[in-house]
Amino acid sequence: MSNQGLLSDSSAARITRVEELAYELTIGEVMTRDPLTLKINMSMRDALDLMGKYKISGAPVARDGKLIGILSMEDLIRSLRDGRIDRKITEYMSGAVITVREHDQLVEALKLFVKSKVGRLPVVDENDNLVGILTKGDISNGLLNALQRDYEAEELIRYRASHLFEDIVSDRTSLILRYTIKKDDFLHGGAASNRIKKALLRLGASSQIARKCGIAVYEAEMNLIIHTNNGGFLRVEVEENKIIMEAYDDGPGIPDIDKAMTPGWSTASSEVRNKGFGAGMGLVNINNCVDEMVIKSSKERGTNLFMTMYLDKASKQK
Repeated sequence: MSNQGLLSDSSAARITRVEELAYELTIGEVMTRDPLTLKINMSMRDALDLMGKYKISGAPVARDGKLIGILSMEDLIRSLRDGRIDRKITEYMSGAVITVREHDQLVEALKLFVKSKVGRLPVVDENDNLVGILTKGDISNGLLNALQRDYEAEELIRYRASHLFEDIVSDRTSLILRYTIKKDDFLHGGAASNRIKKALLRLGASSQIARKCGIAVYEAEMNLIIHTNNGGFLRVEVEENKIIMEAYDDGPGIPDIDKAMTPGWSTASSEVRNKGFGAGMGLVNINNCVDEMVIKSSKERGTNLFMTMYLDKASKQK
């Protein structure tokens, strides 16, 4: 994945199932639960013995279930170099810890790994209690397990309503899906886009079309959660030759659309950024996924985002 975002212009046309799973899985589904936790009264020597025993290169430090720091192998090496291996771990641990929440989408953790260069991310619940640890190895294992479940499910279930539009005679036939998105509802972030993607697959869309639409709608969904006054609505209209995806909100609007299309530019609050969201790649990723994207925005009326995916080249010319 690119350091500038999850999707580049060249990679948007060949989204893999692994990349798609990053938008589907939650951090809680792949993290290590009940990780080895160091206590604040431990010495660096105690930590070295424990981490060597369990063959890990870092561990969170907690007090009464609350995360207060993290100790890495680099910290242990520093204490050895200083000749202070018997000092308390609180003297060497890092107290400025980047955390993620167990109900967040896995893709948000991947963004943090790319941005922060850390080796592990402590996972907390809605009450900021430490519930797990996430490493790149956890992500790899989680993705492999999910791919295996995919394969087994595909062998058991091969349902596709691919002839839905062929069997209905009308001047114009479409299926409309509509979802209400609440502001700051990070707990359910990604749920609507996941359902939309599954619906498209059941309607006979190719896996590539469904993946690209799923990612585009996910980014639009998170924008409604992060940047609006009261949330908004997602609307997807499926026709025989195209898929139209729309996102509506009531403000505060986008003051400079060209600037909003710049990779990394974001108006997300520091609180949102601390949660791992608002990296400034949402509109860029959407534009890379769909055939057409139109934004209409004003301070008075909010923002309307229109995304179109054409199912064949001929329909795009109409």
